[in-house]
Amino acid sequence: MPATRQPVLVPLAIAATLGMWASAFVGIRALGDDVGAGALAFGRLALAAVVLGTVAAVRRPGWPARPDVVRLAICGALWPGVYFVLLNAAERHVDAGTAAILVKLAPVLVALGAAVVLREGLPSRLLAGSGVALAGVVVVGAGGRGDAAGVLLGLGAAVAYAGGVLLQKPVLHRTTPLVAAAIGTGAGAVLSAPFAPALASDLPDISTGSLVWLVYLGVFPTAIAFTTWAYALTRTTAGRMTTYTYLVPPITVAISWWALSETPGPRALAGGAISLAGVAIACIGVPRRLRRRQAA
Repeated sequence: MPATRQPVLVPLAIAATLGMWASAFVGIRALGDDVGAGALAFGRLALAAVVLGTVAAVRRPGWPARPDVVRLAICGALWPGVYFVLLNAAERHVDAGTAAILVKLAPVLVALGAAVVLREGLPSRLLAGSGVALAGVVVVGAGGRGDAAGVLLGLGAAVAYAGGVLLQKPVLHRTTPLVAAAIGTGAGAVLSAPFAPALASDLPDISTGSLVWLVYLGVFPTAIAFTTWAYALTRTTAGRMTTYTYLVPPITVAISWWALSETPGPRALAGGAISLAGVAIACIGVPRRLRRRQAA
């Protein structure tokens, strides 16, 4: 990719990733009870693995060395594999707001882990912005209900998310986003394969609308979004990239408002505004630093 185009493509990749991941929450809600939690995880990952594997077979990109393949496979098994299964299970025990709070601990874990493991450092602006953004998520989900099992499942999902990102980041400089996403979703599909019979049982009774949503979730928020994520992550730090994901809840609220006619309440609007402010604090000046890094 020509260096002159990268400053434009990186923000576009980030925006596309966040938009598709936000729409995934709407799709999962629209599916309702048509597909079980584990079956949904396997369906998304299997579809994504087929799509990305087909594209890779046609384009024939170079594959990384075997140690990097193993590392990417472990990354994919953790995130999205374990992450999808645990998050879907957690939402059977806690409400969506509580699940969002638990999962959004992941960017904080990534920032701390990246500072130690990847030696990215921990800028005060990033730490402060992450704290403000997390506070916005807490405002949105305040008053949530659930049990201890749901909390533990949600925390497990956050740990799996953070571990996957930290494993993936160093390898991305030695491979392509397409290969990283293909290996990751393939490993996640293998991990969630025990839920294949459940998906086969659910499919005969699924409505046409739910089937469309299932295909959409597999192709766009999983196959495409994990590829655009890998592209953007290659060109910024892991801590800062995950901070952008605090924008997903406000975007989800906006999409739900438009697609499902779910009018957001004052708490959702206030929390979304706080999260936006936190991301602005953490990521201000990023395009300028990216241009300097690419020029170097």
